[in-house]
Amino acid sequence: MAVGWAKDNAVNDQIQDSVNDEVRRAREALPRGESLEFCEDCGEEIPQARRDALPGVRLCVPCQEEAEKSNQRVSIYNRKGSKDSQLR
Repeated sequence: MAVGWAKDNAVNDQIQDSVNDEVRRAREALPRGESLEFCEDCGEEIPQARRDALPGVRLCVPCQEEAEKSNQRVSIYNRKGSKDSQLR
């Protein structure tokens, strides 16, 4: 159902764009290159099993968990669907 100037399936397009943005962001956050033997933050040894499972790993599990907590984003609304951003 088209409303005003919006084209058909505009809401679905906005949702898909938001999903695509998050997938792209997650892929960019994946480690690359050679795994480190010792954690960048605390200096503890990174187990061989972790280095084999995740190529390019740079942090031990506890430090990785802390890094993920601090990098977590919360979005309350679909930013691409905000009428304010469309009116500017």
